[in-house]
Amino acid sequence: MSYRVSFKASADKAMDRLPKAIQVRMVEKAIALGVNPRPAGSVKLAGASGLWRVRVGDYRMAYLIDDERRTVDIRIVAHRREVYRGL
Repeated sequence: MSYRVSFKASADKAMDRLPKAIQVRMVEKAIALGVNPRPAGSVKLAGASGLWRVRVGDYRMAYLIDDERRTVDIRIVAHRREVYRGL
């Protein structure tokens, strides 16, 4: 069973500013999260109220998983040095 993947507006905007090669890899990872929202290498962020994180090169995607509704909501897309600020 798959999950529905959605992007928060700010994460979608951040994706538009990334280099095209990274955008393609991010979209591929988002599609993969729809199949398995907790893949190998994903980490639950401590103190960030249920956020999970996956790596895509030097970039990160932080997302929420709702198992009851079977959704993955991608909240943050940013470079690794910026992704944890303000959590």
